Amino acid sequence: MRKKKRGRKKKSKKILKKKQGKKELKKKIDPSNFKPNGEKIKIKKIKKQPSEKKIYNIKDYIVYPKHGVGKIVAVEKAKIGDIDINFYKIFIEKEKLTLSIPLNQQSFLRPISSINQINKTINILKNKPKIKKTMWSRRAQEYEQKINSGKIYELAEVVRDLNNKTDEIAEQSYSERQLFEKAYNRLKSEIEVVLGHKAQQKMDKALRRAEKLT
Repeated sequence: MRKKKRGRKKKSKKILKKKQGKKELKKKIDPSNFKPNGEKIKIKKIKKQPSEKKIYNIKDYIVYPKHGVGKIVAVEKAKIGDIDINFYKIFIEKEKLTLSIPLNQQSFLRPISSINQINKTINILKNKPKIKKTMWSRRAQEYEQKINSGKIYELAEVVRDLNNKTDEIAEQSYSERQLFEKAYNRLKSEIEVVLGHKAQQKMDKALRRAEKLT
């Protein structure tokens, strides 16, 4: 009787070894664990590429949010204490103003819009005005923020919404006209850099201002 039990134990051990061997083979053969050359695949997290600072050159046009379109007239150096600082000298023609912007603060600047962005801007001007039913003081504050955002699409929205071209908009107050002219001239100055003397014509056609004057 004891001999039979020993034989059974040996057989059961052999079966277990075979099963374990098959599992190990499956793990080894599993293609998801290995590359074609036999190296194990390692999953790495995708890292964001570092954003490079835009480099502007002399005579380049840029947009400074609070002042609009400017032209880089020089790249100069100044020494403050023991620190050497490089900065752009930017001339804002509309305001007859020259700004000095350190190169490490150029995130405030943006390049002039592309022709595709200008075309999208013109399309925004063609749309119907969107006037909120809120107090003028609050709307004026929102318009001012959009004008100073430096974003051409938001600027176009202000021009569109304050454009007094039809009976849809009541007669404008002095403050409304002031905001419209500020937004209109700032937008025109950027479009002029791209389209030249056709800028105002394109804008007035999109806003249907030419119809009102005839």
